[in-house]
Amino acid sequence: QVQLVESGGGLVQPGGSLRLSCAASGIIFRLYNMGWYRQAPGKERELVATITSAGNINYADSVKGRFTISRDNTKNTVYLQMNSLKSEDTAVYYCNARLGLRNPDWGQGTQVTVSS
Repeated sequence: QVQLVESGGGLVQPGGSLRLSCAASGIIFRLYNMGWYRQAPGKERELVATITSAGNINYADSVKGRFTISRDNTKNTVYLQMNSLKSEDTAVYYCNARLGLRNPDWGQGTQVTVSS
């Protein structure tokens, strides 16, 4: 049974930083492509960043230069370092695990609120 548990969300002032973590279990983590998505109130869920099993990385244009995705296969964990946060980054952030063309698995989400 796949389980993805996000942590690290919270309230931060504009310009601040947060580091999200997603701990995976029930999968051979190193084989999975991992990603972070977010959903703001009233909006569609959108891609933030992905990292493949080979380490290839992709970012949404809105976060390039501010966010960094990484993974630690020894800890079955994917991270999202978020710097220079803006109010528009406020959303629920979800972890995603995908193997090939199979339907992805999702975590329960963690709230990130950027506000003064």
